[in-house]
Amino acid sequence: MPEAPKNTHKPTTDYNLELKNKKTLQFIEDVTSNADEVQKKVLEEILSRNAHVEYFQRNGLNGHTDRETFKTIMPVITYEDIQPYVDRIANGDTSPILSSHPISEFLTSSGTSGGERKLMPTIEEELGRRSLLYSLLMPVMSQFVPGLDKGKGMYFLFIKSEAKTPSGLVARPVLTSYYKSTHFKDRPYDPYTNYTSPNETILCPDSYQSMYSQMLCGLCQHKEVLRVGAVFASGFIRAIKFLEKHWRFLCNDIRTGTIDSQITDQSVREAVTKILKPDPKLADFIEAECSKDSWQGIITRLWPNTKYVDVIVTGTMSQYIPTLDYYTNGLPLFCTMYASSECYFGVNLNPLCKPSEVSYTLIPTMAYFEFLPVQRNNGVNSSISVPKTLNEKEQQELVDLVDVKLGQEYELVVTTYSGLYRYRVGDVLRVAGFKNNAPQFNFICRKNVVLCIDSDKTDEVELQNAVKNAVNHLLPFDATLAEYTSYADTTTIPGHYVLYWELSLNGTTPIPPSVFEDCCLTIEESLNSVYRQGRVCDKSIGPLEIKIVEPGTFDKLMDYAISLGASINQYKTPRCVKFAPIVELLNSRAVSSFFSPKCPKWFPGHKQWINMN
Repeated sequence: MPEAPKNTHKPTTDYNLELKNKKTLQFIEDVTSNADEVQKKVLEEILSRNAHVEYFQRNGLNGHTDRETFKTIMPVITYEDIQPYVDRIANGDTSPILSSHPISEFLTSSGTSGGERKLMPTIEEELGRRSLLYSLLMPVMSQFVPGLDKGKGMYFLFIKSEAKTPSGLVARPVLTSYYKSTHFKDRPYDPYTNYTSPNETILCPDSYQSMYSQMLCGLCQHKEVLRVGAVFASGFIRAIKFLEKHWRFLCNDIRTGTIDSQITDQSVREAVTKILKPDPKLADFIEAECSKDSWQGIITRLWPNTKYVDVIVTGTMSQYIPTLDYYTNGLPLFCTMYASSECYFGVNLNPLCKPSEVSYTLIPTMAYFEFLPVQRNNGVNSSISVPKTLNEKEQQELVDLVDVKLGQEYELVVTTYSGLYRYRVGDVLRVAGFKNNAPQFNFICRKNVVLCIDSDKTDEVELQNAVKNAVNHLLPFDATLAEYTSYADTTTIPGHYVLYWELSLNGTTPIPPSVFEDCCLTIEESLNSVYRQGRVCDKSIGPLEIKIVEPGTFDKLMDYAISLGASINQYKTPRCVKFAPIVELLNSRAVSSFFSPKCPKWFPGHKQWINMN
């Protein structure tokens, strides 16, 4: 198998960036040219090292390591299929259940099961695999944007809260795990990982102090910044809004060379002090720019040497592109990599492409990849059809990495080094092309997701159950919900969920506003823990809104859909709308609006762990 490029731990006189980049690009060339051979070896390695785990024994794999036997015997699964095994590990069973290597921690997925984050088992060596994928990004980028080693990156990176399972294993998001690891904190010397934010500011658990100190350091080093970014587009826009709200305090710190008293974390203060010096001239410059009526192009005004914005703008994040264009004066938007809690997958080898054309090349060494063909239902929404459970025939339809067809859409299925076998990730991808023998995929969508603002993912069933709980508040007033739909409103920062309700009023007693506010809160309380964390802890989602619309609104909605070609026989009310004219129609018929009066309840970890820790 081609060997991954190595990094040195500190700069030396013979450090040769050009040679290092060349080796990295050759690695990509090798693994994509020999994609099927690499995939075969990856599967053999995973199966041989885990030959005696309980999961394989129960399924009767009996030590086989060949692809054909594996595909014949091992089932294609979802999280619910392995949840009993995961729960045993979380509760302290240390026997080799899913992996022969000790499970080092759980990575909490943004996807949920039963309202709680899914727990993805991982092993220590997986951190090395993630680091490898990160190491590919800048050598690729250097082919398109030269000179990035001459300056710094201003990236807004944050850790999130973590919990401990009853066994004592940590459960936390994958990026929190990575930022807290020695792979990140003690990362090898590389001019491409020279950030404006000291590690201490990234690792600060207080989100306000972390954002404030990272922004302050970014402003102090504004001339050195060549690229800016965050993980998601929504996170970068939140950083801009934070600056809009707090620039006066930041200017005062820069003017005086002292840190605001609200920053109480001592390690953060010490790290920032090494960068912050009194600079009245810089403070005047920032104040002059931030005081202007328009904030259009504020990024290029304050950080004039910025060449691009590095954020995820594929999938649901594409809704933020117009806002990013406004604040950045149309700087290029680069989506560099494709990853999840289950596994890191691939990189974008053509970062200069338009956001709508982004494709990711899966790196064959990361995991063993299979693909389940998906079909689109006919009709106005052209919805994606993926069966929840697969029969024997459907299980045989999975194809290998090198056998996917151009233009076809597939659901991604992975077998990882850390204990997931033929696991359905839930992402729908379309084959856009090939790099040598390795396919390149457009990310189409997350299966079944109807609403998303940040890292939250709310599906139709969950939304329906939440609405069902809320309408109980209407019963004393002899009112029922005739129809509803929803919309992820990102015109506000942070974005928020909007539900459009059409009511049937049979009683004569007016419904007080407080009842609709209770409905809002009940919906929020009924949504999954990722949503509630975004509301309570991360402040990445705003209060949920219910808009009451005029009677007959949903008839108008149907008439509009039929005018666009929908069949009246097949039409059903969409539970989520995105098309601007439909949103405008709904808003034009709204007669009242109500917001959730407070945050829903949320705490780190799973409900069942409350009395165990």
